[in-house]
Amino acid sequence: MIRPATLDDVPTLMTLEKHAAAAAHWSLEQYRAVFSPSPISRIALVIDEGGAIQGFLMARGVGPEWELENIVVASPARRRGLGARLIGEFLKVARSRGATAVFLEVRESNAAARRLYEKRAFSESGRRANYYLNPAEAAITYRLDFS
Repeated sequence: MIRPATLDDVPTLMTLEKHAAAAAHWSLEQYRAVFSPSPISRIALVIDEGGAIQGFLMARGVGPEWELENIVVASPARRRGLGARLIGEFLKVARSRGATAVFLEVRESNAAARRLYEKRAFSESGRRANYYLNPAEAAITYRLDFS
């Protein structure tokens, strides 16, 4: 089941992302900000199986475009299509909110994530040298335009 994330989910989200090396590692304050009143539009989704959160997705609106900021699936739940389901639900919600496009960046070495985005019709749109730290690595940017 995919549902909106809540502030009560934050400890579980932080645990999941700490065990995902390629995830964006946010502070407690950054997670709390997602659920605080703000002029920034946010989408926060979790995928729940039997009462256990197996993954999540965070995104923010930037005008008519949306940035997919973070997506994590628990290690034991990977390769079962949960990431694709989260992205599919996110795209539906973003479109319902008037999105014209979605963009993201991903570590150049994260081949699994890159395949996932390409299967969901994202196109490679650029490269940012030395974007990531620990280890230093380029980011590949992707974009999906809604036509």
